[in-house]
Amino acid sequence: MRTDVTTKELMACVMARDLEDGLGVPVGANLPVPRAAVLLAHLMHGPNMLVLLSWTRANLVDVPELRPFEFITDWRAAQWGESYWAHDDGFLNMKQRANWIFYVGGIQIDQYGNSNLLGVGDDYSRLKFRGPGGVGTGNMAAFTNRYYLYSQVHNPRVFVPKVDFISALGWGEGPGTREKWRLPGGGPRYCYTPLGVFDFEPETKRMRIKSVHPGVTVDDVVAATGFELVIPDEVPTTPAPTDEELEILRTRVDPTGMLRS
Repeated sequence: MRTDVTTKELMACVMARDLEDGLGVPVGANLPVPRAAVLLAHLMHGPNMLVLLSWTRANLVDVPELRPFEFITDWRAAQWGESYWAHDDGFLNMKQRANWIFYVGGIQIDQYGNSNLLGVGDDYSRLKFRGPGGVGTGNMAAFTNRYYLYSQVHNPRVFVPKVDFISALGWGEGPGTREKWRLPGGGPRYCYTPLGVFDFEPETKRMRIKSVHPGVTVDDVVAATGFELVIPDEVPTTPAPTDEELEILRTRVDPTGMLRS
């Protein structure tokens, strides 16, 4: 991999490759790497993607440069808007449309892909650490046909055997959990971190190493994870960004270099 490529840029490119044309994707501003991935996919191979920036519907294929915005309510995100979706209407549309995806982070993520954005502690009324809250992640995890987990750090405090609270249900306690609760969505597909890409073993629904990023070893990942991962016999290295991906990422999606800081 080129020495000038950052881990954030690598992650954005890898994430973009799994997004096909025609998807509906709400894009938040507080996760700059997933945001960059969605916009990169839209510009490279997804001209018919339904991209929602702060709930404004936009097609950005012909926009030469996408200046960053800071928060989901930042008015600058609406400068490309073609129409506006009311929040509740947006969720109703997601129930009716099969090809919605989204990204969710977590102050804790466990071996079954359950995510916790509520807080850390045994007693909800007296948390040791309070998170930002689940916002709409519970609904999104229930209704979208698949979603992706993302963490900006990878250590045993984030990747725990069992989350203290669930704000976005992954595979619950394993096979059959989502069916038990009659959830129509497909559950988490991949988890992206600065160390690698992870999927979920089909039979057990436990997190499995899919690839490790350049310069990272399987032992590094194991040491940084608070539970036992499923480890295949052969673990590939995450493919590096192409020159075309980097050109579009740096000149149109991330012109201010947020992913290079």
